[in-house]
Amino acid sequence: MKKSFIIYAVAYLALLAYACWLLYSYPKLELHLLLNSHHTEFQDVFFKYYSMLAEWPLYLLALVPLLLKWKRIVIFFFICELSSAIFVQILKHIIKADRPARVFEHCQGMVLPVVEGVHLHHSNSFPSGHTSTFFVFFTCCALMLASYFHSTGRHDRKAWLPAAAAMLLLLLLAALGAYSRIYISQHFLSDVCVGSIIGFSVPCLLYYFCGNRLLKPKSGLI
Repeated sequence: MKKSFIIYAVAYLALLAYACWLLYSYPKLELHLLLNSHHTEFQDVFFKYYSMLAEWPLYLLALVPLLLKWKRIVIFFFICELSSAIFVQILKHIIKADRPARVFEHCQGMVLPVVEGVHLHHSNSFPSGHTSTFFVFFTCCALMLASYFHSTGRHDRKAWLPAAAAMLLLLLLAALGAYSRIYISQHFLSDVCVGSIIGFSVPCLLYYFCGNRLLKPKSGLI
């Protein structure tokens, strides 16, 4: 892995550790209510539509390298997304976990926070496929950016700061996508955590084992 990508990886692992601590510290339903304790009109609109980015817009953005004739990058995106999607769907249909909407139906005294206009699903909650898509996309972007900084020899202190900022921004965008699934009550935190692990791990593993063969150095990326 390229050095600047370590920033992304370490920050993600720290965030995942915090989420695991929350899962350990609070009961499942209470934690969901805690994470949904503050709704505003702006947040309702923002997270409703931000969550939808994982359905088509991110796939379309992954095709942008074609405009620059970087076909191998698109192939890398495609293989990462397809691999993670297959893994997620296998787990979903094996575990068949109920989503928050169904679980809260049987809980007296607990009201599920909802966002107007969001159609709530009831089954195949674990893991979160949208979260996996967010993390696949932004982890691929982080790998490409790290490779760019490495290939251009930008290792001085002046280049390190923007590289770190870019990595943290990519992680923030992925994390917002993950949280959006909790905010609109489509998933529990546990669903999101495992979805993020899949979305983070698949690009890293594929890059480690075949990234350099898929994407030649002359492309300038990865």
